[in-house]
Amino acid sequence: MRSRVTLASTLPDDAGKAALAGRVFRPDVGGPSIVAVRDGELIDITAEFPTMRDLCEAPDPAAALREADGEPLGPLDSLLTNTVPDGRSATEPWLLAPIDLQAIKAAGVTFAVSMLERVIEERARGDATAAAAIRTEIVSLVGEDFAKLKPGSPEAMRLKEVLLAQGAWSQYLEVGIGPDAEIFTKAQPLSAVGTGMDAGIHPMSTWNNPEPEVVLAVASTGRIVGATLGNDVNLRDVEGRSALLLSKAKDNNASCAIGPFLRFFDADFTLDDIRRMNVTLTVEGPEGFRLDGFSTIEKISRDPADLVKQMLGKHHHYPDGAVLFLGTLFAPVEDRDAPGKGFTHKQDDIVTIATPQLGRLVNRIRHTDRCEPWSFGFADLMRNLAGRGLL
Repeated sequence: MRSRVTLASTLPDDAGKAALAGRVFRPDVGGPSIVAVRDGELIDITAEFPTMRDLCEAPDPAAALREADGEPLGPLDSLLTNTVPDGRSATEPWLLAPIDLQAIKAAGVTFAVSMLERVIEERARGDATAAAAIRTEIVSLVGEDFAKLKPGSPEAMRLKEVLLAQGAWSQYLEVGIGPDAEIFTKAQPLSAVGTGMDAGIHPMSTWNNPEPEVVLAVASTGRIVGATLGNDVNLRDVEGRSALLLSKAKDNNASCAIGPFLRFFDADFTLDDIRRMNVTLTVEGPEGFRLDGFSTIEKISRDPADLVKQMLGKHHHYPDGAVLFLGTLFAPVEDRDAPGKGFTHKQDDIVTIATPQLGRLVNRIRHTDRCEPWSFGFADLMRNLAGRGLL
């Protein structure tokens, strides 16, 4: 993985004009720092913004990031090299996920193709071998193109009545085309891993996949301030057994990957750019397997701003803000090992999620008990910042 996480392969194509912020762990101070990315160098601006939450709460985060003074930490390439767990020097800094105190939330079933796959998981009861036949059956009933169907619309409700009459209704269709979006907690604050780090798959799972997504950064007021990329790693067999096992399928050690950097909105990058964004997925397996996927946010069934309003408002408060995964653009279904078995991860798969304006998020897949344990929590962060005179 070391060769895949380089300056050229990590930053957005227009990095020179992008307002990019991240987090690094500094062994010399015993904790994390907020950094600005400037001309391939990292500048520690923690003295002005002790947490990424503080930067996101600024009236104009992009301008604040550009104006902040700080301490040079060296070239990004060096930190990227040291981020990869294998051979990491414990005395040199490394990259972290670019968020800290924000709630980590996710929207489910916001794309037609992922909605179809969730229905299949539910019908298959976690059995990957049954997926192909069920996919054919469901498509014959309702078709594949839900993209033009507005959730909660009269047309959507008429389709619901038809599917109910045929015994084909699903709880996933309810949140896919009904009035209320599925918004759930993906992981705990501070638990996400960044680019170059290992992402976790629970060893109990035999049917799982990456979920490439765009992730919005939202201030406590509900204002959308920026975006990054994410991998909402999912255990399809576990969630397929029961939707009540969602947290077991989603929230495991290292199972939430976010990065590489948070890009703030400014004159050159807005929410409209998110709405038009194309995202690619590449999975490279240790046995020579390669999977390439592509999709666009234009196919989303609910507008990103509407999803944020359903997440945060007068009924749901997040004083430290939140990040919101917008939903899985596509789920890999190609057979990997044998016909009818579909796709599932192998140990040491390399997953790359990319888009020109946000860069590339690269992670190696490992079992959750082989990934670095999450051990630096809220108490550690507060004590560290206080000890550095930053609180």
